[in-house]
Formats: sequence, C-alpha cells, structure tokens
Amino acid sequence: MDLTTWIRAQWDRVAAVVAVVAGILALVLGWLGISDALYPGQQIPYIISGGLVGVVCIAVGIGLWLSADLRDEWRKLDDVDAKLAALLGGEAASAPSALTGSRSA
Repeated sequence: MDLTTWIRAQWDRVAAVVAVVAGILALVLGWLGISDALYPGQQIPYIISGGLVGVVCIAVGIGLWLSADLRDEWRKLDDVDAKLAALLGGEAASAPSALTGSRSA
C-alpha cells in the first residue's frame, strides 16, 4: 500500500497527529514568547495565542484519534454480526428473540 492510499484510508488518524503536533508547536512557541516578556501585559497575548490554541489543537487531535478507534470497533462489530448471520443462515430472523429469551406465540 502506498502512502497516498494509506493517508486516504486513515485520514482521521493523520489529521489527529497533525493537530497534536500543531498544538505542541503552538505551546512551545507561546512558551518561548512568554520567556522573553517581562511584564504580565506582554505575556497575555502569548498565553492566549500559544496556550489556548495549543490546548484546543491537542484536544481536537485526541477527539479525532478516539473517533477513529471507535470507527474501527464498529467495523469489527459489523464483521462479527455478518459472520454470525452467515452461520445462523435462515434462523437469523429469530436469533434476537432466542438470545433475549422472549417467546413468540
């Protein structure tokens, strides 16, 4: 599998890594800006632009990564469901009532 195919298939994980790296970069640049400022009035723009933007980017990256993991889990559950339906064959329609213990009259 080449790189572009992998990126298209894993776009959410790639976006998560890019967001986290951008957040870390914003935090580092904000810290470097604050370290040169002497007065609190000079430090506030660095806190807002570096600190808050960095934290938001990292939070977005974490959310994207978790969403990708949940999507993978749903795919696995769909595969298990399809295999179970194939094993049960024609009995797939009555399987949920048999599994829950309810009886139809």
